[in-house]
Formats: sequence, structure tokens, C-alpha cells
Amino acid sequence: MTDSQLIREIKEGNLECYAELIRRYEKKILSFVTHLLRQAHLEHIAEDICQETFYKAYKSIHSFRDVEATFSTWLYTIARNSVLSELRKSRNSDVYLDDTLQVPVASAKSLPEQVLLRNERELMVRQAINSLPEKQRSALILREYEQMDYTEIATILDLTVSSVKSLLFRARQSIRGQLETYILDPHLDEAEGMNR
Repeated sequence: MTDSQLIREIKEGNLECYAELIRRYEKKILSFVTHLLRQAHLEHIAEDICQETFYKAYKSIHSFRDVEATFSTWLYTIARNSVLSELRKSRNSDVYLDDTLQVPVASAKSLPEQVLLRNERELMVRQAINSLPEKQRSALILREYEQMDYTEIATILDLTVSSVKSLLFRARQSIRGQLETYILDPHLDEAEGMNR
């Protein structure tokens, strides 16, 4: 069943179908919420906010119209708004990218220096993303980590598609600027086996 079919069933009184929607999106929403809360040291409430998101969505499901947005986009919007509300309550408006993103596992043949350089590069990228303003950071997380298209991101962030593209462009430029000296270091390129 598609999300739209499940929602139709829920609206007609088949409440068990909501469990299927939760199953489909719980891990993604939890991951997104955790990304937004981690650096603010509020990751311990990520599950609560995830549950709150699904509760709010359930309470408002009868007002949801899939001609205006997909269910996933609507759900991410609720999750983001719940996180921002919680951050305002805690007086901590900094939303950062998760510091525990997966670091590629090195093969047994990799030299320790290469593994160290790769890990260092991952850390520098995370720090660069963490330094972005909230909307740029959210747009980048949704695009690069959640693989959403521009229209979905625009709906979640309550912006136009062109504003989202602009945010992403500025975010990428900022990251590139922060990492430029590191990326252009010829010793690192040589160690990583990169060709210029």
C-alpha cells in the first residue's frame, strides 16, 4: 500500500494502518531529529521528539491533504518544527550535524596514515557543516543525508525552491571555503592517492 492509500484507510477508521506509517518512517525521522539535536547535547530527547512527531501527525491526519505535499515531507516538517520548539525552550538555538556520522571503514590493506587522514577529513567536514546557520545546515542535511529533492526541502523549511537552492549553494560555498586549504594540501592529496 502507498502512503496515500494508508492515510485513506486511517481516515476511514482503520487505525491499525498508522502503525505501518510509523514503521516506514520511524528510523528516518529519529535519525533526522538526532542530527538536529546532537550538538546541542539534547540527543537524549530525540526519541521523545520522534514520538511527539508521530503523535502530532496522527492527531492532524484528517487535515492532511496529499495533493499539497507527500506524507514524508509533512512528517519531516512536523519533526523539524518540534525540534526547533524544543531548542527554543532549552534556550539553545544551535542545531548541529551529528558528530557520530559513519566514517568509512578502512580495508585491512589501508595504511594507518590513510585511515587517520580519512578520519580527520570526516571530522573537518562535520565541523564545517556544524558552523553553518540553521537553515543552511537543515537544507544540507535533508539534501545530502536524507536524499530529499528541492521541492520537499522547500516545503519542510517553508521556503521557495529557489531559496533552497540558494541556501544549498551558500552552504556548499562556505564548506568549500573552510576546507579549501586542507583540500589543496599536496601532501594530503598524495597520501590519499588523489590526482589533481
